[in-house]
Amino acid sequence: MQNRASSVEKSRLITRRVFMLAAAKLILLGGITSRLYSLQISDREKYELLSDKNRIREWKTPPQRGFIVDHFNNILADNDRVFQVHLDLDQIKDFNDIIFKLKNILELSNNELKKIYREKERLKPWDTLVASDNLNWTQFSKLNLYLHELEGVKPVVSSSRFYPYKNSLVHVVGYVGAASQKDIERKDVIKENLVPGLKVGKSGIEYAKETQLIGRYGIKRYEVNSSGKRISQIDYIKETQGEKIKLTVDLEVQQLAQELLKGKAGSISAMDIYTGEIIAMASSPTYDPNKFTHGIGHKDWGEIRDDPLKPLVNKSIAGLYSPGSTFKPLVALAALEFGTIDPERPILCKGHKHPYELYDVKYHCWKKQGHGYMRLRNAIKQSCDIYFYEMARLLGVDRLAIIAKRYGLGSNILKDLYFDEKKGVVPNTLWKKNAIGKSWYLGETVINGIGQGYIQTTPLQLCLMTAQIANGGYKIKPHIIRDESINYESARLKIANQFVNETADFSNDEKFLVDRDYKLYERLYRDPKNIEFIKDAMFGSTNEQYGTSYKSRYDDVKYQYAGKTGTSQVKRITEEERKLDLDQSQIEYKNRDHALFIAFAPYKNPRYSISVLVEHGGSGSSGAAPLASKLIKKIIDRHSLREQIEKGSTSLA
Repeated sequence: MQNRASSVEKSRLITRRVFMLAAAKLILLGGITSRLYSLQISDREKYELLSDKNRIREWKTPPQRGFIVDHFNNILADNDRVFQVHLDLDQIKDFNDIIFKLKNILELSNNELKKIYREKERLKPWDTLVASDNLNWTQFSKLNLYLHELEGVKPVVSSSRFYPYKNSLVHVVGYVGAASQKDIERKDVIKENLVPGLKVGKSGIEYAKETQLIGRYGIKRYEVNSSGKRISQIDYIKETQGEKIKLTVDLEVQQLAQELLKGKAGSISAMDIYTGEIIAMASSPTYDPNKFTHGIGHKDWGEIRDDPLKPLVNKSIAGLYSPGSTFKPLVALAALEFGTIDPERPILCKGHKHPYELYDVKYHCWKKQGHGYMRLRNAIKQSCDIYFYEMARLLGVDRLAIIAKRYGLGSNILKDLYFDEKKGVVPNTLWKKNAIGKSWYLGETVINGIGQGYIQTTPLQLCLMTAQIANGGYKIKPHIIRDESINYESARLKIANQFVNETADFSNDEKFLVDRDYKLYERLYRDPKNIEFIKDAMFGSTNEQYGTSYKSRYDDVKYQYAGKTGTSQVKRITEEERKLDLDQSQIEYKNRDHALFIAFAPYKNPRYSISVLVEHGGSGSSGAAPLASKLIKKIIDRHSLREQIEKGSTSLA
């Protein structure tokens, strides 16, 4: 009986074990089946993607930047093919070993190695590091020969910005550089297109028009082997090129302007007096923007940064200067508009022995022996300081400020494009109270009347002021990016309509004697006779004997222009220095006067205005006017070519 019970118990034990074993088998089989279902059905796409990732590699290619061209479609900012070496950090097991090999293959310098290690510290472990973005063909070929030994190293053929005219347009076009964190945060379009080696605008048009210029990145897909070596290209989504930006600048005129300023610090600006198109905007000294594309070296950067003539400053829009006597036509216009002086009233200029006195303070004329009796036209023509001291005193600084601002001084002109543009200062009694906390003195008005004292302008503002005098006194909007909706014929038509619609009795129109905003092509004058008077006086200054720029004139009517010289003091002249009567060459460079000149051309049927400034260039008649004369001839000679593009415009007589 006992054996039977034992046998039954043993049988039950075996049955339980068999059941447990069967259950375990079922669970294991269920698990395997479930896993197979997950791998092949539920998560099929996921594992297909992982499989493809091991087999297929994807590279983003930098977007192609849009071209920047001049008025005649000459390419000012181009794209060039470059050879690069990229390092995929997540694929490199021994970074130091790879860098050691690259150093020997590419003959990298110690500074280049330091730059690579600094960049690695900045990046995340899965990022791509651009070890070099401008290899020569020999280096690139050698790299490809040893590629099987370089894990995670990727040779890349890319494109990079190239400026064919180098120094001639850097202050207009700007330059590009590697995208910084600040750039990425500034523009969403940069963040969206962020790829290794991406270059973005850092200044000028390149910076201002980044959204239009940047384009869209491309994608290249390759099949690779187990070592990551490319076997074949599977797919290529080509990068998209950015938009073309067309400027109003004439390359040949711009190049001549830069050549005229060679060896000098200063600015030359030129614009169409009706359309507001900027023909040239030169600033000197300058530098090569191509040096910034691949990361400027310490030596080159130090030379540019430490240059006392400040090549990084766009002097046309960011240089602030006292306008000197180039301000006198506007002072005269203000006095005529407000009726504070009779242009036929004579004022005596006796020279240094009998200066203009106000509250025991002496104010001298630039001419040692004096000009004698001067009427307004002659005072402008010969630039008599004594006459303008008295006229400014009668006019007052507040009324002068109204006219100065109206004609473009103290305002941003291209602020939507150039973030470094300076507004300048057109002083009045309220400005001094707010800015300095002191009352205005009459002596400051007298100095302001000859373009000295607190007044600060940019050369481009002086060019705009001249343009709005030359076109008969009408508001224009300067621009450097081509606008097809603006042309000479439409501008002249709008001005003509303005003139017809206004009342005939200009002299009683009091709304032109208050400070207010003006619409495009709205007239800025109270009486058109006043504008014509100023234009005629400027003609005399250049084309009549004793005029301050008479030596720079043209006898040929085709090239005749009207202008006004200016000499801006950078240091107050003491009585002792005045007695010494030193020549500019005998004065320390930094203490020499700035030379200025403004003009419009041709005198008959004018189309262009010019402003020239040469820092510490001495007098405007010798230091600035001759430069303007050469540029004016070039502009007029090229006028018919310019008009061929602007169909419907009349050519110069």
